[in-house]
Amino acid sequence: MRPAFVPDLRPEAAEALGVFFLVLAGGAAILDGAGSLAVALAFGFAVAVLIYALGHVCGAHYNPAITIAFALTGHFPWRRVGPYLAAQLLGALAAAVLLDWVFDGVGPVTTTLRDGLGIPAAAAVEFLASFLLGLVIIGVATDKRASQGFAGIAIGLTVAVNSVWAGPLTGSSTNPARTLGPALVDLQGDALWLYLAMPVAGACAAMATYEWLRGARKPHPGETLGALGPIDLHSTGAQ
Repeated sequence: MRPAFVPDLRPEAAEALGVFFLVLAGGAAILDGAGSLAVALAFGFAVAVLIYALGHVCGAHYNPAITIAFALTGHFPWRRVGPYLAAQLLGALAAAVLLDWVFDGVGPVTTTLRDGLGIPAAAAVEFLASFLLGLVIIGVATDKRASQGFAGIAIGLTVAVNSVWAGPLTGSSTNPARTLGPALVDLQGDALWLYLAMPVAGACAAMATYEWLRGARKPHPGETLGALGPIDLHSTGAQ
């Protein structure tokens, strides 16, 4: 039996596992030489199935930008943000290490800017792609008027769409953990600050915008949200 003073980190473990398979699936598709559409589907399908598999356990944020945006809009406790971000980075790092071992290099998985694309344009691309992702997630996760049961599909398709239009420009990260994991293993990073800051800015702006669009709504005290809607971290014994 777990002592009362030991925190239950099963939700964080589920987050790490989800990010691990997300980066593993998308990264393997890239390293296998799959076409851009196949890579987009690999990332999108991975997100969708992992939302349905683990969303009821951890919320299936799988993205530091989404965790921070949920917290900023009052839908996630700030005390859990640090552990969630650490778990997400650990999952991405573990996947990058495995990919580096299996494929003898992880360089192509690192996110880079298209030749000739300026920093302002790249920042706008990552901001807008992250805005779209955040908008879809908060819409399907927090609004009871949204179609129920389709959150994973909607979010997975959004990831795939972003990969199609933004991928050729910036790699369509929209996820600081997805970028940072391979970058740390490969020891390189192209405009790394951009891939860390713009997803957070875009997701936060999107969720704040949706809160305004749907009108006044006060989050319930202690409300904790994930991709499938409200979750109860305490159901796993989390403190």
